[in-house]
Amino acid sequence: MLFVCYPKCTTCQKARKWLDEQRIAYELRDIKTENPTYGELTAWYERSGLPLKKFFNTSGLLYKSMELKDKLPQMSEDEMLRLLATDGMLVKRPLLVGDDFVLVGFKESEWAARVKNE
Repeated sequence: MLFVCYPKCTTCQKARKWLDEQRIAYELRDIKTENPTYGELTAWYERSGLPLKKFFNTSGLLYKSMELKDKLPQMSEDEMLRLLATDGMLVKRPLLVGDDFVLVGFKESEWAARVKNE
């Protein structure tokens, strides 16, 4: 599994601690230094079953400074994916990417239900 996070983010730290406590093997990737590509984001979005808006870090400073709350409704999915691929700080984190699932944000109950089935 791939665990995509921002190491300074407290939610990401909680998720990583949880993964370690569950003894779940993962590959760690820093979203700030290794931004997800357009291709990765497209695949993850399709695999997640979530609305694309859920992939945006709506509490982030960059999201707010770019006034994306007002701009996203007018953007196509392709435009949104291309925008997400420009800066990892726009992407909601952490992300847990498995072979047939993608979890966005850390909700322990969701992660437990999904990961224990692996």
